[in-house]
Amino acid sequence: MNNILVFGASGQLGQCLKSVAEAKGITTIYFPAESEADILNKDAIKQVFDTYKPAWCINCAAYTAVDKAEDDADLARKINKTGAENLSEFCLEYNTVLIHTSTDFVFKGDKPTPLIESDIAEPTNIYGLTKLEGELEVTKILEKYYILRTSWLYSEYGNNFVKTMLKLGSERDELKIIADQVGTPTYAMDLADCILQIVSGKNIAYGTYHYSNEGVASWYDFAKAIFDISGTKVKVLPIKTSEYPSRTVRPAYSVMDKTKIKQTFNIEIPYWRDSLITCISKL
Repeated sequence: MNNILVFGASGQLGQCLKSVAEAKGITTIYFPAESEADILNKDAIKQVFDTYKPAWCINCAAYTAVDKAEDDADLARKINKTGAENLSEFCLEYNTVLIHTSTDFVFKGDKPTPLIESDIAEPTNIYGLTKLEGELEVTKILEKYYILRTSWLYSEYGNNFVKTMLKLGSERDELKIIADQVGTPTYAMDLADCILQIVSGKNIAYGTYHYSNEGVASWYDFAKAIFDISGTKVKVLPIKTSEYPSRTVRPAYSVMDKTKIKQTFNIEIPYWRDSLITCISKL
């Protein structure tokens, strides 16, 4: 399979890749600590590329604090744009294929049908904008790349909506959850499995792809499912986005069409609630 180098190893997706790779018995995948694989440090990147000579580079490193990014645009841009640019330059130099993760937040979210890869990207917040800028750097520098846009990522690892809801549900009698933002929860283990299927396959259909779990949910539906599956007794009230104060404008509808990735790589994608059951059983 040749060497696979993962940046952002300590993050949610990085840890899921490690778990899935171990389960699959993949021994040529490497997860250097961020102290030695900082995507903003070109000397450090060169060092790890020299050490591992990767055929594949998977970029899981990202600035993902959506609300914080509004006040921290410089750092978000450095990590999401400049970091992607740095990795792309080294992938070009070392003839390495890049798998770069992106987000549904590159879209405005005002289209009433599932988003396809060629739909116009029009971010409504700094996080989405900097992730789009990162995508553009990748496509400008490389021919051999896969950009995977995903949405509403959760798992047993890191901070995410599922773990936050379980914590709040154990502390409160009632929660108000937004019901007019619609997308698809995605189990990061499923995304990790998809990435490793692409790596192990022989298909060089480079380009941009959408990956989330199957199905559609609002944040309210997602929260209700979390509490139903976990047996958490808490009253959940649906509210509108306008009732929840936030400076960040989020897409109202960011359901992604997965036809391209399913047909190209012959990938089966689980239904979001089935994957949520799997995750909660592990938690």
